[in-house]
Order: sequence, then C-alpha cells, then structure tokens
Amino acid sequence: MWLLNSSVGRKVLMSVTGAALLLFLLFHGSMNVVALFSSEAYNAICAFLGANWYALLASVGLAVLVLIHFILAFVLTYRNLKAVGGLRRYSMKTRPKGVEWASQNMFVLGIIVILGLVLHLTNFWAKMQLQEIIGSHGVIMNGELIEPTNGAAIIALTFSNTWIVILYLIWFAAIWFHLSHGFWSALHTLGWNNQIWFNRWQVIGKIFVTLVILMFVAVVLIFWLKSVGVICLP
Repeated sequence: MWLLNSSVGRKVLMSVTGAALLLFLLFHGSMNVVALFSSEAYNAICAFLGANWYALLASVGLAVLVLIHFILAFVLTYRNLKAVGGLRRYSMKTRPKGVEWASQNMFVLGIIVILGLVLHLTNFWAKMQLQEIIGSHGVIMNGELIEPTNGAAIIALTFSNTWIVILYLIWFAAIWFHLSHGFWSALHTLGWNNQIWFNRWQVIGKIFVTLVILMFVAVVLIFWLKSVGVICLP
C-alpha cells in the first residue's frame, strides 16, 4: 500500500491524522472553556459524552488516530536518524539556517506529549468515562465520592494541585511547539503551499495553535487561581 510503503505516503498519512487530532483539540478546548462559565453546562456535556455508544465509538476512533500518528512519527524519525548518521544528528551545537528548533526536536517533543497524554488520561478519562464503562459510582478525591459525570468537580480538584498544574503547563508548551511546526509542515506535505503562502501558513498556523492551547492553559490556571482563593468562579 502506497500510504505505508513510501516515505511520502507515510508523511501524508501522518499529516492527515495530525490535522484530525488538531481539530479534536479545538473541540476539546472549546468544551473545557464552558467549565469556566457554568459547572452545570459542562457537566451536561460530560454526561452527553460519557459511556454512550457514540462517545465510545468516537473514543476508539480517536485512540486509533493517536496510535497511527505516533507509530508513523517513530518510523519516520528512525528512518531520518538512520539516513543522517543516527543520534549524531542531535549532537550538533547549531541548527541549519531556516530550520526551526521544533523541527529538529519533534521526536523529543512527541515523547513529552505522550507522557502528558498518559497523565491526562489518568487524571480525567480514568475517572470519568472509564468509571461509567465499568459501572462504578465514581472515584474518591479529597475524601469525597465524585460521580463520573461531575467533570467540573474533577477539574477543580485536579487543578488545585500545584505540581499537576506545572506538569500540565509543560505538556501544553510541548504540544504548542509540536503543533506550531506540524501545522504548516502538514500543509507543505499535502502540497498546499507556494513561495507566497509558505511564510503565511507558518504565521496562520502559529496563531491558530496558540489560540487552541490558550484555551487549555486558561482552564488550568483559572481553576488553580480559584483553588488558592485569588479569583471566584460561578
């Protein structure tokens, strides 16, 4: 199959899966922002996207996209390293002119993204959708039984921990670098570029990715600030 057997095909498939995951982040970030304005509205969304068949089907599809994207990332990185002399590529003290830092460190950024994903699944998916799947009444957090659909409480309790907040901010920074390069790189791979639009797509990509990541950062920081008594939320 051309998509899997050629370098160009693998890059195209990686670009398409990356674009799909970016759209999911846009949806996920928009959903999370609701929690800043109404706990009831956010919990209603959590109930709608719980262990219902469509939500489970979407979760499986998302997991497949993530798996394909990261497997291709490992394959492409391995082949690139092999082609340029292995890990000596990372021993260079300077990077070529015009090459972004993120471009040379996509593999490292990808590892941080994976570790952050594990942290996120542990803090939220395992306490929400998974609990509904196994028929649990909820999880114990800070001595309280929190129902799986009470996403607002889970967010508030999770981001009252300063160390978790710091880890999430590091994760978001890695995602920003990863996506800011991946956005225009995907468009370049798909052929949606020319001399005029090459730099424009870079700027558009960074603005778009920044807005998406800022939604997640805002939720984390605002709930943390609420936990330390700096601000109040409805």
